[in-house]
Amino acid sequence: MKKKKSMFMFLASVLVVGILAYSGFKGFTIGGYRFKPFTETINKGLDLQGGISVLEEVQGGKVDPKTLDRAIELISMRVNKMGVSETLVAKEGNNRIRIEIPGMFDSKVVLDTVAKSGELTFVGPDKVTILTGKDVKDATAYPGEDNKPTIGLELNEAGKKKFAEATQKFLGKPITIFMDGVELTSPTVQAVISDGKAVITGSKDLAEATRQSQIIKSGALPVTLKAVSVKTVGATLGANALPLSMKAGAIGILIILIFMMLYYRAPGLIADVSLILYVVLVLGAFSAINATLTLAGIAGFLLTVGMAVDANVLIFERIKEELRTGKSVKSSVDAGFHRALSSILDSNITTIIAAIVLYSMGTGAVKGFALTLMIGVTISVFTALTSTKFLLKLAVEMGLLSKTSHFGVKRG
Repeated sequence: MKKKKSMFMFLASVLVVGILAYSGFKGFTIGGYRFKPFTETINKGLDLQGGISVLEEVQGGKVDPKTLDRAIELISMRVNKMGVSETLVAKEGNNRIRIEIPGMFDSKVVLDTVAKSGELTFVGPDKVTILTGKDVKDATAYPGEDNKPTIGLELNEAGKKKFAEATQKFLGKPITIFMDGVELTSPTVQAVISDGKAVITGSKDLAEATRQSQIIKSGALPVTLKAVSVKTVGATLGANALPLSMKAGAIGILIILIFMMLYYRAPGLIADVSLILYVVLVLGAFSAINATLTLAGIAGFLLTVGMAVDANVLIFERIKEELRTGKSVKSSVDAGFHRALSSILDSNITTIIAAIVLYSMGTGAVKGFALTLMIGVTISVFTALTSTKFLLKLAVEMGLLSKTSHFGVKRG
């Protein structure tokens, strides 16, 4: 009875992995809803689909990190208004901002959008502008009453008088704050504010309140930028790079699957099933977190495939060592996983630490490589210690792995 149950669970597990793999790589439609394959759900970076890469440099010497962060936030808003997805706006060095826009090739439009100073306005219900960015002295986000995200607004002398008149006129009505014509927030006037110090609530969390306060405080782009590098990456490069990378990856994974099957026999087949599950889970994670895949990311992914196999190799070699001591197959499998655990964790944890350092200190392609490496290594440990172990134990219980020779071990 136990043998039949183990066989059913084993076959069901393999079937589930097969269905997940087919769904991920081919997609399917059910009940009028289409499940898209990974090729459609994973964002492609600039090097895979072409676009524009702009490196902007702050003029006028050094700039403090907070000011640079506000500039990045404002540029992000402007670039996203262009209707382009998967954009990258990131700090590079101490005074430069890297802007990458996949799928767009008009550099003049991008430069005109990025370089303009910006316009912050407070507009009343009558559509008349009350304040501009020049009237704002400071804006700070903090947890307010009941820990609700709050923005503390402070106006200068010129803004204080205008705001007092406006809050008296529009008591109980909303005053909308716009940046470059896009609504930022629309708080309702709760009282007449004559001292120039207002409190804005309504942000969904502290992170959003912080972002809004930085934009309000900036009023306009807080630094002068100059484009020091403008590169247009042709779509031909991406069109060639993506299929070639996918082909190389498929060949590499296929070779690994064949090697495991030939060298480790039945256990190798089980490792292959886990490896297929690993690939599906990693690509699914990329899709779930809305990651943008680049050539560096693909390299990181292929590297983690090798590391995923490495964990299985460690486990199988430990099992073979236990079998040579005369233990039973079942005892050897349990002991093999236990003995391999420390080695697997040590090697993978050190790799994750290196990836974290690369991600925190690197830029551009380095970050993409590091993120892919972190996700891949984490999932490889999970699949090796859960799916491989689960399937291997089921195979032992159902009699598929009942002899030492099934693991390539011959006892004298």
